[in-house]
Amino acid sequence: MNKTTVKAAFKASLPVMAGYIVLGTGFGVLLSAKGYSYRWAILMCVTMYAGAMQYVGVDILASGASFISAALMTLMVNARHIFYGISMIEKYKNMGWKKWYAAFGLTDETYSLICVDPELPEGADRNVFNFLLTLMNQSYWIMGGFIGAVIGSTVEFNSAGIDFSMTALFVSIFVEQWEKNKDHLPALWGLVVSIVCLLIFGADRFLIPAMLVISVGLFLMKGSIERRALHND
Repeated sequence: MNKTTVKAAFKASLPVMAGYIVLGTGFGVLLSAKGYSYRWAILMCVTMYAGAMQYVGVDILASGASFISAALMTLMVNARHIFYGISMIEKYKNMGWKKWYAAFGLTDETYSLICVDPELPEGADRNVFNFLLTLMNQSYWIMGGFIGAVIGSTVEFNSAGIDFSMTALFVSIFVEQWEKNKDHLPALWGLVVSIVCLLIFGADRFLIPAMLVISVGLFLMKGSIERRALHND
């Protein structure tokens, strides 16, 4: 594991670090407000590492929801990761044992950084880069969760609105990817499909049909997108 790869992964992870420590802190505060200690925050950040689902999980724990309800809610919130994983099969196939952790740690933000194949400095190993980037991102989330749980258990304040921070991060990532890429067709396709599905199916059921339509559309447009990418280069 050379220093060049480590530095490249750390540099790429900086935007996520800024967001994850803040978002993880918000999660820790909410969990602490429901009466759970920092140990629960660390455990959930290590074993679940599911971002928005962890926020939802706070209410699931507090309400004593059944296993079936929790499983169905998890499927609805995190179904998009099925499509993330499928699209990463080719990128991860030569990672050896590291691919198992890389698949587990494939969050929205990590996916957005890896899927664009960022340019790496000479001598950097892309497979190790993908692994380290995933590991660093999770470490930021764990750190934030721990900090939030400690703060929440020692300082009393109104935690209303903290859960909106996940939405804010998604918006900032979308804007960043829009500015980095010349071809905006995939982003526009995803945006339009999501809005249409939201109007048709409602806020509680639009995610899975939206991801299905987006995935099929991007698959059909793959050739056109690749040709435009080569032309722009």
